[in-house]
Amino acid sequence: MRLKSSNRPSADARPEPVRESARGAPRDAAYLAVARITRPQGRRGEVAAEILTDFQERFSRLGRAYLESPHGEPEEVGVESAWPHKGRIILKFAGVETIHAAEKLRGRHVLIPKEESVQLPAGHYYIWELEGCRVVCRSANGTEEWGHVTAVEPMPNAHLLHVSTGKGEVLVPFAQAICTEVDLAAKTIWIEPPADLFGLNS
Repeated sequence: MRLKSSNRPSADARPEPVRESARGAPRDAAYLAVARITRPQGRRGEVAAEILTDFQERFSRLGRAYLESPHGEPEEVGVESAWPHKGRIILKFAGVETIHAAEKLRGRHVLIPKEESVQLPAGHYYIWELEGCRVVCRSANGTEEWGHVTAVEPMPNAHLLHVSTGKGEVLVPFAQAICTEVDLAAKTIWIEPPADLFGLNS
């Protein structure tokens, strides 16, 4: 269940963006990046990959995936095994049997179809859902469109929305007290910041 513009989150809820992709990953409308291959691992075609998802348990049941292709459409590939190792995920793909073959995969993203993304509870959003959203400020003087979200920067307390405005980039904490409504259908985030927080309302 996702919050719409007519439903405000409860006061004790904190909007929480989660990863199922990352900055720099391919922006294909049909796929999400869950890992990025960094190097070969071992001698039998395994690869080590940077994890780009907050749902690491998905790798244990990942029977197939898609590899980003430099030539066009992603290539479907079977996943024979996957296990965590020193903060990375080690993957063994069907048909990749040597270090030489694994080396050719360096730098490529491991993708899943977007429809296989985990359904999130209310008040939680994927980073890719927030990127591109309009940011509209609400105040006693009415509403003002500030710009749009270009990136989401994960932070320990409140993640930061990078908002491109006519006056430059502004960092908006994605906190309940400031980001009061999120309408994914309209790709709009409504904010009610303190008047002196950013200096854009003066």
